[in-house]
Amino acid sequence: MMYPREEKLDKLSQEEIISNTKLVVQGLEALRNEHNSILHSLLETIKCLKKDEEANLVHEKSGLLRKSVEMIELGLGEAQLMMALSNHLTAVESEKQKLRAQVRRLCQENQWLRDELANTQQKLQHSEQNVAQLEEEKKHLEFMNQLKKYDEDVSPTEEKEGDSNKDNLDELFPNEEEESGQGMSHQHSSAAAAAQQGGYEIPARLRTLHNLVIQYASQGRYEVAVPLCKQALEDLEKTSGHDHPDVATMLNILALVYRDQNKYKEAAHLLNDALSIREKTLGKDHPAVAATLNNLAVLYGKRGKYKEAEPLCKRALEIREKVLGKDHPDVAKQLNNLALLCQNQGKYDEVEYYYCRALEIYQARLGPDDPNVAKTKNNLASCYLKQAKYKAAEQLYKDILTQAHVKEFGSVDDDHKPIWMHAEEREEMSKTPNNDGTPYSEYGGWYKACRVNSPTVNTTLRNLGALYRRQGKLEAAETLEECAIRSRKQGLDPVNQTKVAQLLKDGETQEQRKKGRDSARSSVKYESGTEGTEEA
Repeated sequence: MMYPREEKLDKLSQEEIISNTKLVVQGLEALRNEHNSILHSLLETIKCLKKDEEANLVHEKSGLLRKSVEMIELGLGEAQLMMALSNHLTAVESEKQKLRAQVRRLCQENQWLRDELANTQQKLQHSEQNVAQLEEEKKHLEFMNQLKKYDEDVSPTEEKEGDSNKDNLDELFPNEEEESGQGMSHQHSSAAAAAQQGGYEIPARLRTLHNLVIQYASQGRYEVAVPLCKQALEDLEKTSGHDHPDVATMLNILALVYRDQNKYKEAAHLLNDALSIREKTLGKDHPAVAATLNNLAVLYGKRGKYKEAEPLCKRALEIREKVLGKDHPDVAKQLNNLALLCQNQGKYDEVEYYYCRALEIYQARLGPDDPNVAKTKNNLASCYLKQAKYKAAEQLYKDILTQAHVKEFGSVDDDHKPIWMHAEEREEMSKTPNNDGTPYSEYGGWYKACRVNSPTVNTTLRNLGALYRRQGKLEAAETLEECAIRSRKQGLDPVNQTKVAQLLKDGETQEQRKKGRDSARSSVKYESGTEGTEEA
């Protein structure tokens, strides 16, 4: 049985126990002093008494006092031991707190190292993406070198009749998968609209796998990308069954890899399977169905089956207009793809309608400075060139360069002119009879507005230069072409990115400029507007 006082002592804290112990020590010390005083008095009394019974009584009392003093000394020793033990516990707790602080510091350092590692990995991935982009641009330039050359002496009618080659769909439709836009784009993605309606949204793990597969494919490591896709597809079919939206997403990703390997038959089979699953599980008017239809249309387009691809692309457009609205940027992207298919079939009236409508959407929703506006204008200009509408194409090219100038340098005035105005002024100066070969005035760092991060502007410079060359404006053509070359070099060379390169060196005479003109007259060519076809 526990007494109330003992129960109360059990609830005391360490500080309260030490405080009470100190009070007990003080009491015991006072009691010991008192006992010692009494014992001393008894001893003095014993000396004065004779050896009789009274003396024996005093001796007995003194013995009891001695035992009491010993007990008091024992209590004092135990109290001191408790205080020493308390000091030891306090020291142990202090050391424990130091160790905890050290552990927290080590955890913080570990987290910092993890963050540094993550940043380094992101930088590495960004560098690999830049390398892949440069490889794609290299392929694009090689493709452009194979385009049909435009002879200056050929009439527009002859050129229109002779231009029977179809646009290369490998260039017109880049390798960006529709699925990536669904999972990762923010305000304009089809998947965002589907999620708002409570529909299917691609899981994060599949988006991550898709990014990894695309990275391997861009590096040409298909021996890694294909088994990775197949294993993931097998796991999904085991856990979720074949008729599941995640399986359809995985089929789309694997079809992309096969498409990049030119295995069009296998890719078409996978996309048709994915389309069937999505229509069955998500409904025929779901944005994911539109994504698969678009990818299938792209595949048919790459195989030259434009008539088979066109109805698929139109159905994808109808779904997106129904789900997202007719003025959504994803609708404009679908219009761009549809226009390219029609352009390869020579349906130029429809091509102009689709491009103009896409252009209106981009300008209204994204603003005149959005890159998609310039890309769509470039594509529309390509359509005009195929119809020999050179004035209309020239105006679009000038609009692109003017907008780039306004965005980079502000409004246009006599002191700040777009590059095409400088080019035409130099063309006029070259035809002046009294021109004595004095160097032309520099137009500053305009080319900085069209560095490698703006390939559309560089493409426009080259295309407008080719158009000038066709018109016999050789000085203007050389100005734009050299500007395009220097702007690309400036973007690729990090050492020269802060320097303002001169387009035409001081002291260059008119006679020196004419040396390369005759050989350049036979190499006039246009680049197709391939940059407005990125999928959502």
